[in-house]
Amino acid sequence: MTIHRPTIAATPDRADATAALDLLRRWVENASKDELGSMDPALARLLPGAAGVPYPELSRVYPEGFVADAAYKETLPDLQNGPSSLIRGAKRLIQHVGISNFRLPIRFHTRDNGDLTLETSVTGTVSLEADKKGINMSRIMRSFYAHSEKTFSFGVIEAALDDYKTDLESFDARIQMRFSFPMKVESLRSGLMGYQYYDITLELVEIDGVRQKIMHLDYVYSSTCPCSLELSEHARSRRGQLATPHSQRSVARISAVVNCDQNCLWFEDLIDLCRRAVPTETQVMVKREDEQAFAELNAANPIFVEDAARLFCEQLHTDPRIGDFRVIASHQESLHSHDAVSVLFEGETFAATSMDPRLFSTLFHVG
Repeated sequence: MTIHRPTIAATPDRADATAALDLLRRWVENASKDELGSMDPALARLLPGAAGVPYPELSRVYPEGFVADAAYKETLPDLQNGPSSLIRGAKRLIQHVGISNFRLPIRFHTRDNGDLTLETSVTGTVSLEADKKGINMSRIMRSFYAHSEKTFSFGVIEAALDDYKTDLESFDARIQMRFSFPMKVESLRSGLMGYQYYDITLELVEIDGVRQKIMHLDYVYSSTCPCSLELSEHARSRRGQLATPHSQRSVARISAVVNCDQNCLWFEDLIDLCRRAVPTETQVMVKREDEQAFAELNAANPIFVEDAARLFCEQLHTDPRIGDFRVIASHQESLHSHDAVSVLFEGETFAATSMDPRLFSTLFHVG
């Protein structure tokens, strides 16, 4: 007797798979308990709810000695690198996708040739083309760890960016490193020394093959209202009435494109620039003579929020290492229940039609 078997394609298609599953289900209907019990668990999972098919027995013991060799890793699912058919939503370019607040200790150079190891928060993103499902986020972290033992500069950030741009096959990328930079400052009159901490972020951006290095600095200072100062003096001189002008803790966020390869723009340089613009920086160590000096310093430098933006701008113009820049100032009023704010930018880098609605709430310094 001649038996004709169905022809099985060398590469089964969806119709072949559907027919095979139908055949398996019909076999289950007449199989014995012993046959069902010895069934491959991988096949059993294809038949949920089929009568008599046992749920596969899974180990509940962690396999300490299991080694994921190359052949095994090839079998692991990778949805992020799956076909474009897996994309949910609109198939559109995503300008930035990656990780935020990935922390590790990084060493930084200081202007006096010292090194500091600081806890650093890293944000790393790349662009994602419209026909790609996603990226493997761990590759960003691995690329950064490969360089984390080196003393960091923009050059080393560029090496990390090169690595993960290549790994993730992306054309645009961005790295931000945020940290708190300590710097010793002397009190105004008592000669005491203390550490002032500055929130600094280094940013490297590549768009359409063009790279920009950007430094961000939050500078905290006291602002005495010029109007309030004049009104207080008017009350003293005309009516013999003691009055005090209002002043408040204020924050300026300076963002500057760094245009230097050989002559480095040090963190301390940008801090010194801010001090020249607005010298009423908040104090660390204060005795009575320092408190009196600070009152005198504020009276000598009364400042509206508009003045602050322009004074910082004036100083930024004096440094050839600085290209485009932006100044955001927030005077957190002690008179009003709202803040006074200003934004000044120069160049195309920071030009924007829209602004983050919560931008100014991030300019709040917690001592």
